[in-house]
Amino acid sequence: MKFNKILLFSVLLLLTSCALKPIISEYNFIKTDLEKVELDKLGNGTILIYNGANILHKVDLTARLNIWIDDKALGQIKPSEYVIINLKNGEYQFKALHIDVVNMRSTHDVIIDNNTKVIKIKPNLTSNKLTIMNELPKRFEKFKYAEKR
Repeated sequence: MKFNKILLFSVLLLLTSCALKPIISEYNFIKTDLEKVELDKLGNGTILIYNGANILHKVDLTARLNIWIDDKALGQIKPSEYVIINLKNGEYQFKALHIDVVNMRSTHDVIIDNNTKVIKIKPNLTSNKLTIMNELPKRFEKFKYAEKR
């Protein structure tokens, strides 16, 4: 009985230790209804950024990403969440952090132009991956807009 309690406590401690505390966004999010998000209305500085975490990261709560753009906090994006922000054309440095036993940090240089519409950021086993997609993710109807935290 005592062993079971210790085991349960250890498992709970392990699961909660992977939780990443959210950061406060310094950006103005463009609030929109999911039904109104159209690829044709993105671009020219209006960028959709989403967390493309897969099921392996969703299960153990390691999929939460804290993101900074040029050292300015974008905030935390949970799995299957997205934000829409305005960025002027130019080069930006994206930094992403997720916790998977240890802090997994990555830095990505991104060039935003009039054709940049969608950016996917996802955690992986050793770091984070950023991809300019310019297409909405599959099953986008299951995504939700990330609230400003």
